[in-house]
Amino acid sequence: MNYSHLSILFLVLLAQIAPAKEVTMKPFIMDWRDNSGSLVNLSFLLETPAGKDGFIQAKDGHLIKPDGERFRIWGINFTAASCFPSKEDAPLVAAHLARFGINCVRFHFLDSNWSASVFVKGREDTRALDPKQLDRLDYFIAELKKRGIYTNLNLNVGRNYRKGDGVKDYEYLGLAKVVNYFDRHIQTLHKEYAEQLLTHYNPYTKSQYRYEPAIMLVELVNENSIVEAWFSDRLLGKNTKKHPGTWTDITAWYADQLTKKYNVWLKERLSSAELEELCKLAGVKKNELIPRLTKSQFSSSPRKRFYLEAQFYMELERNYFEQMYRYLKDELGVKSLIVGTSDHNHWNSGYPLLSSVSKLDVVDGHVYWQHPHYFTDPKTKRRTFSIPNTPMVNDPFNSTVVQLSRSAVADKPYTISETNHPFPNEYACEGIGILAAYSSFHDWDGIFFYTFEHKDPEEWESRMPGHFEIRPDPVKMTNLAAGAIMFLRGDVRPALKTVGRTYSIEQIYESIRQPSSERPYFTPGFPLPIPLMHTTRIVSFDQESGLYERITAKSPVASDTKELAWHYSPKEKGLVTIETEKTQALIGFIKDNEQFLRNLSAKVENEFCAIILISLDGEPLSHSKKLLLATTARSANSSIKWNEKRTSLLDWGTTPTFIESVKGTVSLLNLRPYKNAEVIALNSAGRKLGRLTDVKKSIHGCTIPIGELVTTWYLISIQR
Repeated sequence: MNYSHLSILFLVLLAQIAPAKEVTMKPFIMDWRDNSGSLVNLSFLLETPAGKDGFIQAKDGHLIKPDGERFRIWGINFTAASCFPSKEDAPLVAAHLARFGINCVRFHFLDSNWSASVFVKGREDTRALDPKQLDRLDYFIAELKKRGIYTNLNLNVGRNYRKGDGVKDYEYLGLAKVVNYFDRHIQTLHKEYAEQLLTHYNPYTKSQYRYEPAIMLVELVNENSIVEAWFSDRLLGKNTKKHPGTWTDITAWYADQLTKKYNVWLKERLSSAELEELCKLAGVKKNELIPRLTKSQFSSSPRKRFYLEAQFYMELERNYFEQMYRYLKDELGVKSLIVGTSDHNHWNSGYPLLSSVSKLDVVDGHVYWQHPHYFTDPKTKRRTFSIPNTPMVNDPFNSTVVQLSRSAVADKPYTISETNHPFPNEYACEGIGILAAYSSFHDWDGIFFYTFEHKDPEEWESRMPGHFEIRPDPVKMTNLAAGAIMFLRGDVRPALKTVGRTYSIEQIYESIRQPSSERPYFTPGFPLPIPLMHTTRIVSFDQESGLYERITAKSPVASDTKELAWHYSPKEKGLVTIETEKTQALIGFIKDNEQFLRNLSAKVENEFCAIILISLDGEPLSHSKKLLLATTARSANSSIKWNEKRTSLLDWGTTPTFIESVKGTVSLLNLRPYKNAEVIALNSAGRKLGRLTDVKKSIHGCTIPIGELVTTWYLISIQR
């Protein structure tokens, strides 16, 4: 497709997108095939090939290279069909990722049933891997490795069992979450698949995956917890629907097996007198099966009964992760780091799950800012969605930063393997920059944004096809580049103070039945401003919590390093500022918050936007000769149509993607004496779009007019 002609064709089109008033938007298309001649190529951040000196390791709570140097992940997900590009497309995709500073790809839904899969199509089982699909995967991983991009292989994510697998009620299990914790046959299938994939020989890297140093991480299961299923009432055994989807109840047969297993477990641990007492508490006769609790019974359940059942589910989780870990490490000899699953449901406690997965190599979390809620419209009968469509800067204590911060465990690397501001949130420009900065502040080890794409590259369009695709979004791709430099270079200093948290086993049990008003920490007395001021880690799962320092929140909430500040007010005009030597940013309602950072200030017409200034040569901003200026606001598809409340779409729109240009002036302040400042507006490929001719020089800086040319980024060259 000729994207330049397409841009000219649509240049006269306008789209009205802003919630407050009509805003002019114009085409700006990300061309992933064109990687030549970019003036902003961040591949210099990556060491090639990936794993050249050996495996990434976990030591002293962080990821490290074989030489002991710290390693951070700036990653992206590839989902389903996108994991299997053609041999013509794979090098182009890999080069595109390297140009934006991506150093790890998480291969998600390799086992998908709704898209291209690693399993052989047409068979009656899922017990054979497709050689053609494996060849595509092998080649892509090899191309990534060449460019310094590591791999995170996900094992059991979207496997829909088939008749020949010998799985009871296979058509009613959906993605078969939860049953893996207590069904031995499914556990055998998990091990079989792990062996097939991880012992597979990649002819392009000339190694089996279990011995390949470019395979950094292996994840066992995705967003899968039997404790979570318990407090979400998905262990009732009431599902009678075929192909029920992701979050489904188990069938009656599995519920019966689980109840029997629970009662055997009770008999092995309790005396006859204790069993008789438990029968009375449960309201059943002696020698009858003790029923399992439903969520509605949690609050009224006697402590002994509730604690025993919680212990049972936690042991099932711990045993599964332990046996899978030992199988991969001891029997298969896998050298990569192992992740159990993610802490992903912040509406409930994650501590039962974290107490188990923290025994593996890496702890992981997932979070989305306002994940779409899907439902069937009662009027139209059409499947649709809704989002609040509000900015995170106005809700600091419920932000992705605060939610994610609950999961980090002392002495374990911590990664975020899924996060996004899902489309069509109109404030998405805030997400990547804020998370990059605060992840550095918390000294976390990696972030994978979800997702680059779902489809085969041959089907990629110049529009946002769904809620999560980042590839076609000019705003997110620009901020992905800016965030890569900030995070991988460690521009934001780690917190000076770590607030340790401890939980006794009784407190973990009780956290399960705490109300959602205690979210996301489910730790009574813990002040939510803490994660914006200091970092925090869980230091023990077998010690009762003490008292936490009382904190009265007031705006701005500043980090203890004084580099980050979160401004919020009753007027709902929040702003986050980043002020380091090499990176500075204004993110949010800049127009309503006049802020002068050490080297950056701005006056803009836009209601909401993000402005990030980054040194490209590694020098402080005041001394730098080459800087990147990222200016982003809204992105959308052409002809997109909102509902009246701007909480859902009536029409997703067509190609191409449009952006709202940030208009106004950006001032660079307190620069060392210089001769000239050249500012180049860049096109989506990072090449010269046009030179700004009216940059105004001052004694210690310059003022740059932005917004006349349609772009999301500028290259600034300072001549001295």
